Amino acid sequence: MRKKTLFVIGLLVAFLVIPGCNPKPEKGLLARYFNAVTLNDNDTMSSMALEPFQPEMTSWNIVSIGPEKIEPAKLPDLNKAEIEAKKAQDAQIGPTIDADTLLKDAQYEKDTSRSAAGKAAAQRKIDELQAKYDAENAKMQTFKKDYNVAKAAAAAEEEMTMFSLGARDLPTVRELTGNVHSKDVEVAITTKAGGMKNYKLTMKQYLLKNEITNINHRGRWVILKFEPLS
Repeated sequence: MRKKTLFVIGLLVAFLVIPGCNPKPEKGLLARYFNAVTLNDNDTMSSMALEPFQPEMTSWNIVSIGPEKIEPAKLPDLNKAEIEAKKAQDAQIGPTIDADTLLKDAQYEKDTSRSAAGKAAAQRKIDELQAKYDAENAKMQTFKKDYNVAKAAAAAEEEMTMFSLGARDLPTVRELTGNVHSKDVEVAITTKAGGMKNYKLTMKQYLLKNEITNINHRGRWVILKFEPLS
């Protein structure tokens, strides 16, 4: 009886300990990636790296592994920033068009004026309205630039999120909350020419949740890009 009890306890301990083991994800991921490189398997490389990199290599090794960082998912906030930037841009369209219309009317007034005094008065009006239009248009260009920046940032983060989740179509992706795990890894690659080059690569994993449906979306570790160091 005692042996059976100890056996059961041993199984329970093993069951609790094994899930807690956290093997280094970068080792397995890079081993599979560089194996695909040697096999010239573009499909596999593209499924593992957002920006695939295929060096002419004979071997590779990990030089260093940075600490794992955990940050809140940024996409919901980036999406809100894009929406607000779009609203600001759209709100400026009317004032810019109105200022442009008034300026063109003044220019038409000058063109149709027959007297020198009338043309001079129209020109003074044009100068005043030109300054007002320039100010409104400057605001418009600033809002447009801010919107394009916000839109690009949200799109880039959405692309990385979808890549980690392995999803092609996820309408609620910008609403998912959770954490993003990331690591920087330096690798040394021995080239076929006999030289050695070092690269830094960034890995990410998205662990997200739909707060409305209570559905978890567990992403995989993926490589974002390789940056040459030497």
